[in-house]
Amino acid sequence: MDRIVLYHGSSQVVDKPIFGRKSTNNDYGDAFYCTQDLFAAKEWANKRISGGFANKYNFDGRGLKILDLRDKNQYSVLHWFSILMHYRTLDPTFKDAYKRELDYLEKHYFIDVSQYDVVIGYRADDSFFEFPIMFIEGRIRLERLESIYNLGYLGEQIAIVSRKAFERLSFVKAIKAEPIYKEKYDMRITIADNRFKEIVNEERFLKGTRLQDMVMEDGNR
Repeated sequence: MDRIVLYHGSSQVVDKPIFGRKSTNNDYGDAFYCTQDLFAAKEWANKRISGGFANKYNFDGRGLKILDLRDKNQYSVLHWFSILMHYRTLDPTFKDAYKRELDYLEKHYFIDVSQYDVVIGYRADDSFFEFPIMFIEGRIRLERLESIYNLGYLGEQIAIVSRKAFERLSFVKAIKAEPIYKEKYDMRITIADNRFKEIVNEERFLKGTRLQDMVMEDGNR
């Protein structure tokens, strides 16, 4: 990874990102989440309030150990998905009901991101987290999940994981996120919610690979 510009959307100015805050229930565990997309950062800054900041940093990624989940020659949507399920906080009832499915993903696809300095992958914020949940429940097929992944419906993010990577961040300035980005964020959630309903109705009648099929096949080997 070369020298790049990163943005972090927040309700406040973050001029000194803190390593090791132990916020482990995010997409890739304890990390500082950024994007190269200024407009996406402004949306994320408006997630809970109207206003906020897109904090801008220069980042030197040269020589760092990078896990790039976008590399389709090495990783599939299931690698991203298993990491997501490992770190995100899941309802205990859901975890009990789908223990076999979650164990299968952990066994075959989980990657320990703590062994890397930086993770590049997709973002499953509140508006899109329902897609992976539906896959676990068997309501959508692997083929559908892959199409969502490949067509770029999920925003990309760069997670700064290691202390070494944190030291490569250099704060430039905080850019005010205009209130219009609160409307854009809310609209994106509404569009995603409507798309969920369409997909659930479509998927009921389509043949393909569902997670439960994969679990059963693995158990029969």
